[in-house]
Amino acid sequence: MALKELYNETEASMDKAINALNGDFNTIRAGRANPAVLDRIYVDYYGTATPINQLAAISVSEARILVIQPWDKSSLTNIEKAIQQSDLGIHPQNDGVVIRLTFPPLTEERRKALTKDVAKMAEDYKINIRQRRRDAIDKLKAMKKDNEVTEDDQKLGEKRIQEITDDYIKQIDELAAEKEKEIMAI
Repeated sequence: MALKELYNETEASMDKAINALNGDFNTIRAGRANPAVLDRIYVDYYGTATPINQLAAISVSEARILVIQPWDKSSLTNIEKAIQQSDLGIHPQNDGVVIRLTFPPLTEERRKALTKDVAKMAEDYKINIRQRRRDAIDKLKAMKKDNEVTEDDQKLGEKRIQEITDDYIKQIDELAAEKEKEIMAI
């Protein structure tokens, strides 16, 4: 394995972590209606756990209102039940055709709790990135041991991997700060 391959593999691995973090941040309710908050809710649809977005069209009708319009009207009550049983904390309003979710403004206490959750998530992903750095450096050491790279190349490789890691840690910090700002905005 060439050094360039190792760098590319490390960056691809870290990109996946950043994408996962973005997905996790999208599921955090920040006061505004966001269809991504429903991504973790599964509905019992003919005995199969199915994501809501595969059963219905989800749209934002106003800043704080999500409208869920199922393609199969018989799944309406199952969708409503799944939302009620979730940890979303919003009571669905079913009018027989669509389900409306009205997002109340967040309290100051809830905002602070959510920012702590964001900080914890960010820290967990930083740990994940550092683990990927450790794996890359271990591969580099194995390459040195097998005489695939010189000692100078190993040192340069470790430095380059650290630079890549620092870039991704910085991205995580920026994403977390952005999400915290979004949560604290009234």
